[in-house]
Amino acid sequence: MVFEKKAVVEQFKTHATDTGSPEVQVALLTTRIKYLSEHFEKFPKDFASRVGFLKMIGHRRRLLDYIKRHDNNKYTDLIKKLELRK
Repeated sequence: MVFEKKAVVEQFKTHATDTGSPEVQVALLTTRIKYLSEHFEKFPKDFASRVGFLKMIGHRRRLLDYIKRHDNNKYTDLIKKLELRK
């Protein structure tokens, strides 16, 4: 993949051995979504990959909703770090 997964995990982890917290998952999904959105600018007829892309967007939205329900401060910090619209 184009992005470095370990670097993303290091930046967003909540404790020393964290690899699967919702914050890390959202960060990893966001980097993959950004990569795929650039891919679709070059290849607009790649409909097979677009299905997985839309599933990733939905999964990220559900994870963000979960974080917002449980800790609103973490949610706002994460949105600012990832530069998402909401």
